Amino acid sequence: MKVFYSRVSSNDGSQNPERQLQNLTQFDYILTDYCSGAIPLYQRPKGSQIKKLIDDGTLKHLEIHSIDRLGRSTLDVLSIWEELTKKGITIICRNPNIQNINDDGKVDMFSQLMMSILSTMASFERVLIRDRQMEGIKIRKDKMLYSGRRIGTTDTPERLLQKEKSKKILMYIDKGYPYHEIAKIVPCSKSTIVKIKKAKEALTAVA
Repeated sequence: MKVFYSRVSSNDGSQNPERQLQNLTQFDYILTDYCSGAIPLYQRPKGSQIKKLIDDGTLKHLEIHSIDRLGRSTLDVLSIWEELTKKGITIICRNPNIQNINDDGKVDMFSQLMMSILSTMASFERVLIRDRQMEGIKIRKDKMLYSGRRIGTTDTPERLLQKEKSKKILMYIDKGYPYHEIAKIVPCSKSTIVKIKKAKEALTAVA
């Protein structure tokens, strides 16, 4: 099954998807989402349909106008690209003109190079985020505004599961995402994912 997917940021007429919807006669489905790119692909109305086609094993070909249609961040794009490539699903991006699998059924080397560059950028992005976080903590410490967790206190399972990050992690776990993908999307460490999963299991057992 061949699907063309597009996304525009709003449905109020300020953005028009027509420039993305060209030469589409050969597709089984043409799906367009009208939402923010900050929403992960599989959580969008039409993106969730793509996820269902993937899970059903019926999606063979996904085409997009530009690479950022797959996600707002480099990490999101890489996660989707890697997932579909492993499943043998062809992704064709029109702008820039790249695809993950060539006509011979092999990983396209030029596109692999492009994604390697994106991967390097993603790693750099993570370092920058971490550095900014540490700088912010240092500034707050200098102003006596940051003290970290009080000595002798620990997060109870209830308190841990009430955190927004924990809720997101549990949502992705429930959707069947593997830990390494969740760690990229949230982002967090795999040990954090395991800790949150065990906390939920502990509360469920008590209930």
